[in-house]
Amino acid sequence: MIVTDAWLPQVNGVVRSIMETVRELRAFGHEVALLTPLGGEQDDGDGFSTLPCPTYPDIRLSLLPYRKVAQRLAAFAPHAVHLATEGPLGMAARRWCLRRQQPFTTAYHTRFPEYIHARTRLPLAISYAWVRRFHNAAQAVMAPTPAIVADLRARGFHNVVLWSRGVDTERFSPGERERLDTAQPRFVYVGRVAIEKNIEAFLQLDLPGSKWVVGEGPQLAELKAKYPEVYFAGVFPQHELARFYRAADVFVFPSLTDTFGLVLLEAMACGTPVAAYPVAGPLDVVGNSGGGVLHADLKTACLQALALDRKHVRRVAEGFSWAAATRQFEAHLCPRPIGEQEGMAFTASGGR
Repeated sequence: MIVTDAWLPQVNGVVRSIMETVRELRAFGHEVALLTPLGGEQDDGDGFSTLPCPTYPDIRLSLLPYRKVAQRLAAFAPHAVHLATEGPLGMAARRWCLRRQQPFTTAYHTRFPEYIHARTRLPLAISYAWVRRFHNAAQAVMAPTPAIVADLRARGFHNVVLWSRGVDTERFSPGERERLDTAQPRFVYVGRVAIEKNIEAFLQLDLPGSKWVVGEGPQLAELKAKYPEVYFAGVFPQHELARFYRAADVFVFPSLTDTFGLVLLEAMACGTPVAAYPVAGPLDVVGNSGGGVLHADLKTACLQALALDRKHVRRVAEGFSWAAATRQFEAHLCPRPIGEQEGMAFTASGGR
């Protein structure tokens, strides 16, 4: 059972990571159930009452979900439970597991303390104390890069392990580059339009050609008004995102707080070089691979990235696969042996 507060219709790295992981787990032979704000994997008419998250109304928070969460967990009788998020559903499932001594794992997808600080100025020490308490009850805390693993361990998190990410190299691949009919070179950002993404660091740059922002979020109206020369394209399905990546001359990733950045791999898989700061996420995904340029001066990174070989950029992305990432995930699960519930031995290659 995978429990997540982040789910469709949200379009973000957490949702994509979960969807790809579920697909691979099922291909491995596992029976997987999802517990989301919609109820089941899709809207089954029995979802949770929700309210918009303060400062981020696109995210819906489930209200008083414990009874329904407990019913669904008990009915599925999972041998392994994974909590993907620290929201109301994740907290309810954590409570259920602790009451029944059911081992569980968690994932550290997002730097929530930094995001909360950016919006409310709440001291990081307070939010990290709460997040640390949530995760330290888990048998394993899965983090996406070695840098994030080291950071969490230094902050007092226990049992932190590496769970990397992959990219669909068929969906995101080189191809025609005619999606954007604006001045070249074309610098493109894809992702949430929110303060924690540091998008203004990109929009303020004096760059040749044109700039594009693809996505939506709480900062969209403000940035549209402030930067009328920038092209804002809104949100698109993944097959359309690939067309934006291909048409870009450089993919610009100004975030200083992402734990990984799936969009980095998606852009690179389309042959588009990355320009980013040398921080956790880009350092682990791009590094000195030649898939992009990392520089403390983002303008320098953008201009230098124009010279990179797009074929080489694609080859760098081909080193990341969802199958390999999901094998990591599978190895970190902490199952209750099937024999405790059904009178048979647990085998790692199958079962719930």
